[in-house]
Amino acid sequence: MKKQKITSFIHREGWRFSFVALLISISLSFIWLPLAIFGYLVTFFIIWFFRDPERSTPDTPNAIISSADGEICLIDEAFPPKELGLEDISMKRVCIFMNVFNVHVNRSPIEGSVEKISYKEGSFFNASLDKASEKNERNSIIIKTENGIEIIVVQIAGLIARRILSFVSNGDKLNSGERFGLIRFGSRVDVYLPKTFKPEVKVGDKTIAGETIIGSL
Repeated sequence: MKKQKITSFIHREGWRFSFVALLISISLSFIWLPLAIFGYLVTFFIIWFFRDPERSTPDTPNAIISSADGEICLIDEAFPPKELGLEDISMKRVCIFMNVFNVHVNRSPIEGSVEKISYKEGSFFNASLDKASEKNERNSIIIKTENGIEIIVVQIAGLIARRILSFVSNGDKLNSGERFGLIRFGSRVDVYLPKTFKPEVKVGDKTIAGETIIGSL
């Protein structure tokens, strides 16, 4: 099991939001206490939302690890996002829906190098809907393994999410289960895999990013 080292109990992206919410709550304490209490609850929720727990990633050979905490909402075959230039290649796809209560730090499903990153603006439909994969704002990442296998991870904005964050650049090396991005406040991650992929999950299953094995090659 590979341990993912962390330096804080929440992701660094959460500190700014938490600090602003705390300042507002303190200010409200001098105006109206019930409103201030609500502000402190919001501050607590923001801290909890941006939590970034340590994860232990399995060393199982050929395993594909979940890129997101959430629920499997779809398993099918589909074409990757058009902007990647691979739209004529049908691949197996595993879709994971994250609600506002899930950890929103995304992790690499395999060990490999970042071959391409492509961001596309779009709409903000409910991320659990199938059309979200095509219509919503998204950030697509191609990860290539040492033996040449390409896997695509697509971060998709949801009904509430308004910001997709990527922490990697072209050429970066990623370990299996390593953090590569974050989506704020409810969203979805689609993982496109070769047709040799054998799923070990089904629709409705819960997943833990960096830990749950969703299948193997």
